[in-house]
Amino acid sequence: MKVILQRVVLSLTLTVLTVSAATKDLGNGFADHGVPTPISSARGIVATMDGSGRDVVLVWLNDVRGCPTLLMINAENGLSKEYPIPFSSGCDLPFASILSSSNKFYSHFNGHFVEFDPVKRAFTAIHKTIPRMAMSMTEDDNGRIWAASYPNSGVMVFNPRTGAFRDFGSVYTQSWCQYQRTMASDDTGWIYFAVGKTLGQIIALNPKTGEATPLFSETKRFTNTTAYVYRDVNGKVYGLANENTWEGPWYELYCGKAVKLDLPAPQQEKPMLCGSQSLFLRDFPSGKRIKTLDLARRELVVIDPQNQTEKTFNFDYTTAGEPIMAVAAAPDGTICGGTESQFFSYNPETDQWIHQAGYRQWNTTAQQNGHFFVGVYPGGHLLEWDPSRKWIPTDRNCKDSNPLYLTRCSPTIDRPHKLLAHPDGKTMILAGAPDYGYTGGGLLFWNRLTHERTLIAHTAILPEHTTMSLVTLSNEKLMGGTSTRPGSGGERKAKEAELYIMDMTTKKLDWHQAVFPGAQEYTDLCLGPDGLIYGLADFSVWDPSQLTYGKRFFVFDPVRKKVIYKSDTERKFGPVSYQQGPRNLLTGPDGRIYVLFLNSIAQINPTSYRLTLLAKSPVPIKAGGDIFDNRIYFSSGSHLCSFKIPPDQKHTDK
Repeated sequence: MKVILQRVVLSLTLTVLTVSAATKDLGNGFADHGVPTPISSARGIVATMDGSGRDVVLVWLNDVRGCPTLLMINAENGLSKEYPIPFSSGCDLPFASILSSSNKFYSHFNGHFVEFDPVKRAFTAIHKTIPRMAMSMTEDDNGRIWAASYPNSGVMVFNPRTGAFRDFGSVYTQSWCQYQRTMASDDTGWIYFAVGKTLGQIIALNPKTGEATPLFSETKRFTNTTAYVYRDVNGKVYGLANENTWEGPWYELYCGKAVKLDLPAPQQEKPMLCGSQSLFLRDFPSGKRIKTLDLARRELVVIDPQNQTEKTFNFDYTTAGEPIMAVAAAPDGTICGGTESQFFSYNPETDQWIHQAGYRQWNTTAQQNGHFFVGVYPGGHLLEWDPSRKWIPTDRNCKDSNPLYLTRCSPTIDRPHKLLAHPDGKTMILAGAPDYGYTGGGLLFWNRLTHERTLIAHTAILPEHTTMSLVTLSNEKLMGGTSTRPGSGGERKAKEAELYIMDMTTKKLDWHQAVFPGAQEYTDLCLGPDGLIYGLADFSVWDPSQLTYGKRFFVFDPVRKKVIYKSDTERKFGPVSYQQGPRNLLTGPDGRIYVLFLNSIAQINPTSYRLTLLAKSPVPIKAGGDIFDNRIYFSSGSHLCSFKIPPDQKHTDK
């Protein structure tokens, strides 16, 4: 048993749920159409008991604000209460939690270690640490709680008996963000944690001195993976250099040393109530069990195996809603998109929402010939939705699903950033970052008529680059803009981003160049008048905690291979809005082109290329965006908003 966890599946009913949006006028042409997905998702669930011996459920609640509260549900009557965390979540989330042997619930995120006592129904300890969040936790034989944190292998320990806390700081340095997904203590107190994703490693930490030692030489490390450790009932810890090679070789870890075994490890894991953000401990101390916990329907089902009975309880909680990941106009005249777990459709005529459980996270969308295509994270999946047909939840093995499951691209593409509908009417092109631990993302060419796919690795395009933006120059030529950003946990290897032109027939590059030396990403591209390309470039090294992106607007002539205009926009317009599937440059039906900034919307002068401010936004513009019926639609966190485009103003440049 690798870890004690089960994935939590949240869903609405399989039937369509239609509700009123109740649009609000924000003034100056802006409107707020509401929250399409008014739910939270779980970042760890445990069944335990309170101070009166009653069965209770603890749930870390995650919404657009991060994880602001812990929810406690009485599993005997459904009554619930939220406990706000005693620090700012900073839009951060738990990635690991543990229920200790003394019935305390622990986690660590946004640089804070926290203890919740279900007996006292209160947070009873909090300690500030180095950034950022624990990726694994464990309990040693003395009852102390340990955690290892992303991104730089921070280690911390808390003694519940004495209240003593120690932050060891970062104990292992790499040139990439590290994931520490398993952690264990042997019966002498030595701590071991596994590192990934660019290169696997196991670190042994002396609990007295804080000295940390990598146990594998560089030649013994596996790429694009994570190592693995577990505590055995015999008091020793056992580990793998690569968690994907379960057959071994195994290593016995004891007193800070690693001994390679000729035989498999005993694999008699000491029970530990811990796990990742998918932690779901179903069994109550009373013997009852959670059958389902549905945060969308706010429903808890508890079964009693002894009496073979089942009870359903309804509970409630407050939420700011899930963040919107993508927004686009659909062929049926609605505005559609996805959050982290849900699909939504907004009808501007009736001011109504339709909600459905989505297939994972909809990162990027595009429409072609009456069909709506979706790039999905994680896995780099491609879906096809026909709005004229009945919605049938996506099932990879069901050809009648609508949205229909088409293909998967991971590890070549895991986190989609761009989905382009080619003007040939049949080709969809998906681009994005690779799987965890990898560097360089590829391209998927999908023929929607024949269902034939061509998946190209980054090595056949620009090695170590990820294509971030795409635009068609003609039926024969494609232009792409890259990012130096690797997959999560990967290592940045390219020094600067580039633009390239690809031949659609051969899939080979005709040209490529770092047109802006030092630029790290070409966030978005669009086709302007006279075949010119408008684009946004960024020069900052990407930080996953950064909420804004993009600093330079430019105009590029693909015939002369030359930048003919450039403008640093941040001082005048502020930062550019950003999401995993950016849609910052929008072309209206009349040919006018707009730029979405975080706090404003601008229009591009087709003659001088200068940007003119159209309006300051009363709400942050987080994810663009599409134009429908003379309105620009975008997301503001968990809210769908829009802006009415004013009549064209003639530009006068001095």
